[in-house]
Amino acid sequence: MNLDQLKYPIGKFSRPTTITTHDITQWITEIEMLPAQVRTAVESLNDAQLDTPYRPEGWTVRQLAHHLPDSHLNSYIRFKLALTEDNPTIKPYMEERWAELPDGKTAPIATSLDLLESLHKRWVQTLHNITPEQWQRTFFHPESKKEFPLDVVLSIYVWHGKHHLAHITELKKRMDWR
Repeated sequence: MNLDQLKYPIGKFSRPTTITTHDITQWITEIEMLPAQVRTAVESLNDAQLDTPYRPEGWTVRQLAHHLPDSHLNSYIRFKLALTEDNPTIKPYMEERWAELPDGKTAPIATSLDLLESLHKRWVQTLHNITPEQWQRTFFHPESKKEFPLDVVLSIYVWHGKHHLAHITELKKRMDWR
């Protein structure tokens, strides 16, 4: 397996050209299911396995387990900002540095798994109540200098969850971890 396959086990994100109501409904279900899928993927792993990088110079499984709620919490906040303000400028964060903090590198993952579960319950409740017009509300990302409509952001975070889940599940397959 080459480095690109290790880095992007489900492929790179591809922005959808059209987004239907059916897509949004499916994506909300996928957001809802992710915490249980992540918990199942990591529940049998010991500390040595949790501290194994999914690829050379990549994050460890432990860092991935902490990164998901960090990232998705930022997304949830961005959704709330876009729903309550006109095209707000969001605050980017340095995810690589967050992953290197002690809570990202060494903390037990149980709290982050619980946080991901609780966060996704709130997020799904919000997502189910977004009107068709509100899906077109936007926020401005100052790094990319682009506006992002919420329906596209939802597709990004569905991909993001699957992307990191695949990092874990593909590592488990390669290492023959049960």
